[in-house]
Amino acid sequence: MSKPLNPGRKAVELNPPARPSRIRRDPPARPVEKVINPYPTEREAWVVVIGVLSFALAIAIIIIGFSDYTSK
Repeated sequence: MSKPLNPGRKAVELNPPARPSRIRRDPPARPVEKVINPYPTEREAWVVVIGVLSFALAIAIIIIGFSDYTSK
């Protein structure tokens, strides 16, 4: 009679490993970010209004001066 075959390595386990836990966990807390206000403050709004009006006034003065210079 022959001897049983004895390979030098272990046999592969064909049973699947245990399934991982399906318990849902809360994600890690994110660091608090600095909140940027998308709307300008009242002072910033006034600065913008004053800037636009002063630019319009300067353009009007330039146009009036140019028309006075060319009309003579």
